[in-house]
Parts: sequence; structure tokens; C-alpha cells
Amino acid sequence: MKLVDTHCHVDFNHFDADRDEVFQRFSEVGGDWLVAVSVDLENEPRLRALAEARENVFFSVGVHPNHEVETEPDADMLCALANHPKCVAIGETGMDFFRHHVPAEVQEARFRMHIRVARKLEKPVIVHMREADADTLRVLDDEGMDQCGGIMHCFSSHQATAEKALDMGMSISFSGNVTFKRNDELRAVAAFVPEESLLIETDSPYLAPMPNRGKRNEPSFVRHVAECIAEVRGVSPEYIAELSYDNAARRFGVSL
Repeated sequence: MKLVDTHCHVDFNHFDADRDEVFQRFSEVGGDWLVAVSVDLENEPRLRALAEARENVFFSVGVHPNHEVETEPDADMLCALANHPKCVAIGETGMDFFRHHVPAEVQEARFRMHIRVARKLEKPVIVHMREADADTLRVLDDEGMDQCGGIMHCFSSHQATAEKALDMGMSISFSGNVTFKRNDELRAVAAFVPEESLLIETDSPYLAPMPNRGKRNEPSFVRHVAECIAEVRGVSPEYIAELSYDNAARRFGVSL
């Protein structure tokens, strides 16, 4: 099985004690490459250094919607940081009303700025959406998401929302929560998404899939996401792994 983890946070201190072993386990299950995703700019040097040190690590640049900052990042700063050969995306960005660390109007302005940078640099946008479907879709439509493309990361919403995102040319990425016993509706969405728009991820260290729920998540666990989606779509895990691999390579412009 040839795997890619399209969204993880392997630069986080959760992995400081055994990062080499985490990468080894990823390789052992067929992991080929991954995208280490930014949530702030303070730790961008650490994220960039990790990507520069490992051939199979790519990264993004962006500020999470609920990350509190003293000074909002501007487009020039984001463009400068993203002008790196291993930076393959802008984000994660978006709207999150589950927690309100950052006011909604600030989140929206930040989100719009990220999309405009992505359009300028011709890089995809990694979109975080939590309990903010209508506002997220409104901003994506306003800002011409179809002109740069993007990923609905860790998709956790309804089929109607997925359909609207797909109409804008978005990829739909599923994480460990698709394996949770209570998430039949989400598995139905995973069965519905067209092949060319399907991605898998871990969002590690969060949302470890069954049978590892409650543990620290890591990139090697992406195989469980592939297995779950394969079951609901009536295909092999290898087929889902290859499908996501090819879709990710195309979406992120990665060629190894």
C-alpha cells in the first residue's frame, strides 16, 4: 500500500521524543510523503526546517482561524514565507465557531487574506471548517476559490455542504473521525465523494482512528482511514490509498 498523509502536524512537540520512529513507522506501512500543516507563523522556522531535512516532507504556511496573535499577518508576510520550493499550500485557514478564541469578523478577514495569497501564488488553500458551514462557503464563493482550488480538511459536515464545496472545485479530505462508530452520516459522505476529489489524512496528533482512538495519532494511522473508506465504497484499501495518493500529488503539485 502506497500512502500519503495530506494533513498532519508532525512538527508539534507531541513528537519531539520519537519523531524519527514516527517517520519510520509511516514508512513501514507504505507511507511515501506527507504535508506538515501550519497553524501559526511563530513556529514556521521549525516547520520549514523539518521539510528541508526530510525529502518526503512538504509544508504549508498559514494561521489557524482560532490562533490568537498580537498582530494579524499580512499578505506580504505570507507570500514571503510561502515562496519556498517545499511549501505546497496556504493554510490551514478558515472559520471555526466551535471555540471563539478569535472573533468571527477577524477570522473572516484572515480567511479572505489567505485565499487571496493562494490565488496570487497559485497554491491550494487548506480549509478548516467547524460549526461554520454557511460562513465558510460564503467566503469561498466570494473569493473565487475555484481559481486556486483547495482542500476541505478533516471534513466533518453534511453531504449538502460537501456538494457545494465540490461545485467550487474543492477536494474533500477525511481523517480518523470517519472511523468512529457514531459517524455513519460522515461515512455516507465518504462513500458519496467522487473519486477525483477524495483525500485521506490523519490531522495527527489529533483524532486517532479506530482502533487507536484516544491515543496520540500519527501518520502511520492513515492506513486505518483508507481501510474504513474502502469498506464503505466497496473497494480495496490499496485502491483508496492509490487514489488519494494520485489526487494529493495533483492537488499539491508534488512529484517524488
